[in-house]
Order: sequence, then C-alpha cells, then structure tokens
Amino acid sequence: MKKLPDKTVERLSQYRRALLDYLSGGKQHIFSHEIANLLHITAVQVRRDLMLIGYTGTLRQGYDVKELIEIIGKIIDTRDGQKVAVVGIGNLGRAIMGYFSGKRTRLSIVAAFDVNPEKTGKIYAGVPCYNLDEMEDIIRREGISIAVISVPGEEAVKVAEALVLTGIRGILNFSPKPLNVPPHVYLQEYDMITMLEKIAYFVKKN
Repeated sequence: MKKLPDKTVERLSQYRRALLDYLSGGKQHIFSHEIANLLHITAVQVRRDLMLIGYTGTLRQGYDVKELIEIIGKIIDTRDGQKVAVVGIGNLGRAIMGYFSGKRTRLSIVAAFDVNPEKTGKIYAGVPCYNLDEMEDIIRREGISIAVISVPGEEAVKVAEALVLTGIRGILNFSPKPLNVPPHVYLQEYDMITMLEKIAYFVKKN
C-alpha cells in the first residue's frame, strides 16, 4: 500500500476507536454516514478514506465493524508493537503517561526521562523515570523508536537533537517551541495555546 496522507492516518485511528465503542454495543455493521456522525465529519470523507485503504462495504449492510477494525490495525500497527519514551515528567508528562496507560496494546510507554533528581528513580503509571543523562543508553537498549517531548520550550530543541542522535524515528512535541528534525524523523507538534486561541476565536464569532 502507498503511503497514506497524514490526515487520513489520523482519521483511521479515530475510526478504530469509535468502531471499538460501536462494536461493544453489540452492533456488527455500520454505514459511512453513521461513522461520519460519530466523528462529526462527512460521509464522503469516510468513504474516501476507506477507499484509500482498499476497503468497501455493501449497499445493504454497510461495513463489517470487526473486519474494518482489524484492517485498520494491520495498517497502523506494527506486528511486534513500538516502544515510546516521555521526556519531561512535569504535570503534563505525568498526565500523558497516566492517560495512555492501558489504552493500546501495540504502543507502550516504557521509559521516562527528567533532570530533576526528585523524580528520577521513581515509577510513574508503571513507567520508570531515568535521569536525562541515561537517555541514549536506555533508548538504544530498549529499542525505543518514538519519543514524546513535554519539557519547557527553552529545553525542547536540545532534547530533540539528543533524541535524533539516539536513533528516535518519531517525535510528538508538546512543548511551545517549534522543532526542526531531519527528514527521516516524523515530527508531530501539538501547540495547546494555538488550539485554545482557535477555539476562542470561533467562540467570539458565534
């Protein structure tokens, strides 16, 4: 399969979560407009995304929910799963680990890093926290491929550079500092201030 667009991959993840809830309600089939209603998007968009992954339903029953969940899993997940590290164990870092714990079987947070000696050597949401100086050794030893950055903005660039040198191939940046990484590293940045200001704008307009 060809590489999918970023937004399509995002929606596939959302489809799977919505479908898992739908399946738990005992329903075996679903139509594109029903998926669209669950995610507040259009049925046309749903059909386009599913056509991109080569999956079609039937006019009479729509999509087989369990089958679609399995297909999305084969596309998004890796067979053996992937390991994740969180750098920065402040309130946000701990919240990320606590929220993520037990949510997925193919992605697992296995290490956390911080410079504060009062945090290192402790366990957060079942994850050991190490000193930042140990980051390269731990990441290489554990085979960690993804990192979440939740450090203050002034530290983010230095942390990202260190992560790239360890062989990290994907970074989720929660710091307010935009990052530059090599082309082989996939970067996703989440700017909470921008998101809130966007919401505030539309609240004002409405």
